[in-house]
Amino acid sequence: MSDGMMLRQAVLGPIGTNVYFVKNTETDEMFIVDPADNAPVIREMVRRMEGVPKAVLLTHGHFDHISAAEEIRDEYHIPVLAFRKEAEMLRDPALNMSSHYGPSVSFEADRYLDDNEIFECAGFQIQVFHTPGHTKGGCCYYLAEQKTLFSGDTLFCGSAGRTDFAGGSMSELKTSLRFLTSHLPESTVVYPGHESATTIGDELRYNPFV
Repeated sequence: MSDGMMLRQAVLGPIGTNVYFVKNTETDEMFIVDPADNAPVIREMVRRMEGVPKAVLLTHGHFDHISAAEEIRDEYHIPVLAFRKEAEMLRDPALNMSSHYGPSVSFEADRYLDDNEIFECAGFQIQVFHTPGHTKGGCCYYLAEQKTLFSGDTLFCGSAGRTDFAGGSMSELKTSLRFLTSHLPESTVVYPGHESATTIGDELRYNPFV
């Protein structure tokens, strides 16, 4: 990929979650988005990319996006970042639904982020957008220079996240979708939590939820 960024993807876990590996080709530093499951596969991807992990970024707290987060944090001694309003879900196995699908997952993020906060990670400037609807503390990560958005389970190719889980709200989700599609350039490439990538422009034209 251009702009000094190498991006790779692995589909892991029982629901086929997209795990993203984003490397700065100038420094070899990298971050991992939503380490869903199967830490050995994640470690192997890091090895193949010859990257140096600096952080884990969580788009939200459902089990299928966080199950390997603690193991990856401990393996590389790196922080886990999440949106502030998602703290309760990360702590509660019932809310994050891990207790219903396998081993219970409960932990605290190392750093909680606020809406519109811009932070540096692996040499990239990343802006966090609070995008509730799928969960109370769901968020997206935007790299303006790279024209890249990691949308979690907020925005999908031709679809949007479910709102029938705890903390879900269709009205909030629609507000989040309107914000993303009205504030970001149409050329922005969207990397969602499930299924294939898309662009803001295509979602404006073809997504019935927008």
